[in-house]
Amino acid sequence: MLSAIIWGLVQGLTEFLPISSSGHLVLVPAALSNLGLETPEPSLLVSAVLHLGTLLAVVAYFRSDIVRLLRFRREAEGRKLWVLLIVGTIPALIGLPLEGALERFQDDPRKVGMALIGTAVILFVGSRFANGRRTLVDAGPGEAFRIGLAQALALIPGISRSGSTITAGSMLGLTPSEAARYSFLLGIPTIAGGGLLALLEVGGTGSIDGALWVGLAVAALSGYAAIALVLASLKRVGLLPFAIYALVAGIAAVVFL
Repeated sequence: MLSAIIWGLVQGLTEFLPISSSGHLVLVPAALSNLGLETPEPSLLVSAVLHLGTLLAVVAYFRSDIVRLLRFRREAEGRKLWVLLIVGTIPALIGLPLEGALERFQDDPRKVGMALIGTAVILFVGSRFANGRRTLVDAGPGEAFRIGLAQALALIPGISRSGSTITAGSMLGLTPSEAARYSFLLGIPTIAGGGLLALLEVGGTGSIDGALWVGLAVAALSGYAAIALVLASLKRVGLLPFAIYALVAGIAAVVFL
């Protein structure tokens, strides 16, 4: 039960906070191990269930956009969102064959720490471009593709998907809130795909017990809270606090792990 709660929190918070969920899935167990607390890494079944929790969080938070997407026949904005999401997902799909090679980073927490320092740099850059005025309806397929390229960087464990895409959107002139909105919506196919791949690898083995249901709920609730925190932070203080955290956590990983 405790492991399910820990991994639910890690997945829910770091999936949406711009501090890299893949990086923390490596660094958290390494840090706990150094403290004498052995926490087994989540199995494929656990990973699939936790992805479902974060998927529920983002769908619930952006339910009005989901409705627009479902009403694309009647709503022009829904059709525009479909185009932006499809085009923005293409770079990540192209980069999928590299995922196996890049996962070798997970064998070395220090390399993940260095990537997390890279995330800090990305966030510092994003904080300097947080003065855009454009909304998603002003964006085109070319801009969606460039933001998608930034998302593909997150195939490297330690590079934040949301941090990269929010920064890219800000650099292209979107308001920070709109850049984050697109980032989180763009995460839906990525999160769903990650969960589906895990389920396919699990096959018919394993079952969802009470502890996993708790983990799912924790991932969903903490994920919803993380989305709200990021959007509120962008309006008040920007990406800087997350950049400082990523820098400190990355340096700590390199030095101590």
